[in-house]
Amino acid sequence: MFVARLALGRPPPSLAPPCRCAAAAAAQLSRPGVRPASSSSSSSSRWKQRQGRDKYARDAKVHALKSRAAFKLLEMDAKYRLFKPNQTVVDLGYAPGSWSQVAVERTRPHGHVVGIDLIPAQPPRGVATFQGDFLSPMVQRLVKDFILRMRRDAGPEPPNNDGGGGGEEEQRLAASAVDRPSYIDRERHLGETTSDMEAEEASSPADAALVDLVLSDMLMNTSGNAFRDHAGSMDLCAAALQFASDTLKPGGHFVCKFYQGAEDKALEQRLRKLFAKVHREKPESSRSESKEAYFIALRRKQGVLLEGEA
Repeated sequence: MFVARLALGRPPPSLAPPCRCAAAAAAQLSRPGVRPASSSSSSSSRWKQRQGRDKYARDAKVHALKSRAAFKLLEMDAKYRLFKPNQTVVDLGYAPGSWSQVAVERTRPHGHVVGIDLIPAQPPRGVATFQGDFLSPMVQRLVKDFILRMRRDAGPEPPNNDGGGGGEEEQRLAASAVDRPSYIDRERHLGETTSDMEAEEASSPADAALVDLVLSDMLMNTSGNAFRDHAGSMDLCAAALQFASDTLKPGGHFVCKFYQGAEDKALEQRLRKLFAKVHREKPESSRSESKEAYFIALRRKQGVLLEGEA
């Protein structure tokens, strides 16, 4: 079972232009009259104290960002120019939604952002989201089919160049994806009653190659066992990479969070076969004690497939 949502309404506050560090981004993001996001009443005292001392967590509240993780993506975008206007972006593990907030802002005026997460969360405005297990082939197939239909409904693809305005048009395109309840009902019914083989026939890999950027901030719940946490991270990265291989256009980009360990070199080699440039990053806004890092894979190669793909 999955749930598909599309959040409409006023777009989020404008994010700052790309800058060289998250500290500068935080300073430029400030806008008057923005209400800070509410803190979780279920947070422990220790967590609250750490958040209170955390500059990025404070800045995220001030700028109405759903989490401090937004600053990691802002840093990577400042360095590698991941986003362009009018892109189609898929955010894997989107909850609570701060990366999707950044993506919506950076891809205006005619961008499309789709989020997937197992955790139920309120989607950022302007983001179509699926609640479901990304590791399920059925969920992945439904997401690919949704992207295909969304792009077909939107008509000819606008150029990836800067342009002002477009807010009303963006809302119109978003509304067109949800103003047909029969479509959502049809997809939900498909997820409950059809076989994987039938879903596989819904669209071809060539049709699904409509995505400009795949973001993966997915991580399994940590166990405290470094080997197990690293292995789980590699499994999620492999699934995200397969999805990126299926859906990215030539020239598209892929960003994936991982826990550092013995197997990440092998993952890096797979990335280098599929992308022109691959970088490792630990953003300044990542906590120093964290083992997390990111692969930034740029410019998907034309005609190159992962091992085992026909």
